[in-house]
Amino acid sequence: MQQINVVISGFDHYDGIDVNPAVEVPRVLAEQGLGAASDGTYDDPLAGVQVNVRAVALPVSFANAWPALRDVIDTTHPDIVIATGLKHTARGILLERCATNLMDAARPDADNATPRREAINPNGPAAYWTRLPLRSILKDFARDGVPAALSSDAGTFVCNSLFYNLLNWTATQDQVLGGFVSLPRVAARGFDHGVARRGLPLDRQVAAVRDVVREAVRYRRSPSSGDILID
Repeated sequence: MQQINVVISGFDHYDGIDVNPAVEVPRVLAEQGLGAASDGTYDDPLAGVQVNVRAVALPVSFANAWPALRDVIDTTHPDIVIATGLKHTARGILLERCATNLMDAARPDADNATPRREAINPNGPAAYWTRLPLRSILKDFARDGVPAALSSDAGTFVCNSLFYNLLNWTATQDQVLGGFVSLPRVAARGFDHGVARRGLPLDRQVAAVRDVVREAVRYRRSPSSGDILID
């Protein structure tokens, strides 16, 4: 049986957030695995594959987030690395298309660092494109009723810095996929006075990232240009 190793990262703390999806979603997927498809059937394209999921929570730190993720990468030798983070203003799942070579912090990170208009890698390219199959992921989201959108970039804070370093590393690897998914706040089910609450319930976020992992695994086994969507 073919084995595919997946690392899913999140960030370990956000001020004012009681339930952090960037910790809880990776943890649940590491504990439960891919399981059944959301419609109750099993994915035939993944038959005969054992997918091992490892979760890791990273500090919200320009200096330490990537080294912490790299330590896990070096010990698990993943085929796929999916980083996640919380985007407070998001109403659904955001698939990040591009990581830019820029740190420009409007607030301090966990180490009280506030780099302003600095390159992440002075010798690196201006940007990297994600290596995830966005088109096929969006098709799964549409089928499962997951509110989602493409995002042009992951900002200029630690999320983007981690994303850039991850793609800088995957560019040197053979057939390793890497990407970033921004998650909304965790919302309770239902409505407030007829207005939908911002964010998504945790179980729906878990299902969404499970779709991301499933499609990334399928794409790694059988790459197709039809799965790719950047612009």
